Amino acid sequence: MGMSETVFAGIVAELRERAARAEGLTELQEFLVREIPERLPYYNWTGFYMLDPADDQMLVLGPYNGAATEHVRIPVTEGICGAAVAEDATVIVDDVRADPRYLACSIETKSEIVVPIRAGGRVVGEIDIDSHDAAAFGDGDRVFLEECAGVLGGFLERGQGASK
Repeated sequence: MGMSETVFAGIVAELRERAARAEGLTELQEFLVREIPERLPYYNWTGFYMLDPADDQMLVLGPYNGAATEHVRIPVTEGICGAAVAEDATVIVDDVRADPRYLACSIETKSEIVVPIRAGGRVVGEIDIDSHDAAAFGDGDRVFLEECAGVLGGFLERGQGASK
């Protein structure tokens, strides 16, 4: 196991523990946006976009860690964030400048990964990570973030998310 794999496994294990006793989703999201960038320095912007309960065509910015963003609400028809929801699939972009879907945010961002969070068989939100390094995200990152998304989705299905 390489260094980042060890970090990935540690974060997922801690997230699972926290999910067993958390009061709400925000608590788990805040844990991730705090711990991920601290332990994985190439994760330069770490945040969540959740579908607006009143409008499932609109993503709303949740907890995040990194530079402020003007993209507080993103229609699911726009951007790489929208594409992940529309395609119901993880999207990895090695070079955001070369991807016409990219909604420019920070001039320093070079690559991005967006991972859908599913609950009750549908996408309810996503984890969005930007890096200042080109091609920063590989298969290990995808597996790690999909595991995190799975824990959050499972938490929602067990708790307050089930009623929506």
